[in-house]
Amino acid sequence: MVTLQASVLQEFISEIFVKSGCSAEEGRRIAKYLVAANLTGHDSHGVVRVPRYVQMKSEGRVVADQKIAVLIDTPALAVVDGCYGFGQTVAPQAVELGIEKCRQHGLAAVALRNAGHVGRVGDWAAMAAEAGLVSIHFVNAAGSVLVAPFGGVDRRFSTAPFCVGIPRSDAEPVILDFATSVVAEGKVLVASRGGKKLPSDALVGPDGSVSGDPHLLYGDYEPGGPRDYGTGEGAIRAFGEHKGSGLALICELLGGALSGNGATREGRPFANGMLSFYVDPKRMDPEAAFSAEVARYVAAVKSSRPVQRGGEVLSPGEP
Repeated sequence: MVTLQASVLQEFISEIFVKSGCSAEEGRRIAKYLVAANLTGHDSHGVVRVPRYVQMKSEGRVVADQKIAVLIDTPALAVVDGCYGFGQTVAPQAVELGIEKCRQHGLAAVALRNAGHVGRVGDWAAMAAEAGLVSIHFVNAAGSVLVAPFGGVDRRFSTAPFCVGIPRSDAEPVILDFATSVVAEGKVLVASRGGKKLPSDALVGPDGSVSGDPHLLYGDYEPGGPRDYGTGEGAIRAFGEHKGSGLALICELLGGALSGNGATREGRPFANGMLSFYVDPKRMDPEAAFSAEVARYVAAVKSSRPVQRGGEVLSPGEP
């Protein structure tokens, strides 16, 4: 096994993006978030994304060093356009706006449209949690039609991530962050390159049979060549049968339709949409009981006897 120092890898990735036309600041920022995704165990949103990001930049589908355009601005609500900037650049701008509004009013909502791939959504929930705020995020990827709804075999959804972040005063925040598909497309990408294998029922073929073979999503490909999910005949399955499929629909309607990004459809350029809600616990809980109750209840959940001897019950965000 080859071992890489994270700092060296981050510097290397940063240089790639600078050579691709990004500023040094943006290159460092993208590299930081991609390497951090690997370090937190989310290889699907890590450096495996670099070739695809660079290709999107070279084709003009993502633009370097963008600033969000604020389209609607009220005391507690905003709608912003990412102008097809890198998600690692425009998403934190949108989150910072939500944090600022929430600090002023105790509650805020920010809709982001036309963003490049925003990476690990948990980063944005963690950013809000660091500011002491609860956050909820509904995300879609317009133009990235990958997932079959429950009971169907045809692609209709993006992987439609859902994320919640809850701050804790004396511990790491609780971060629930998942695609509403059995696996994120990035995990199929990682598996296709010899990484962790997919669950045997992660994908569904046009005949309704389930599989864990990445070729079902990408079609034929060379081991070291590119992957194009538009050439495969199969789809990723929604997780949790009808429940995950229902949540995917909600992410498409809120993160896509309501944000102005548009629900996922063929022929639309790739763009992430994200509808985020922010709540200041201090405004809702002047007696400061929330933090202690979170700590008590998370401990109670983790105290359940594990199924496997020597195992551990994990809370969201724990590796």
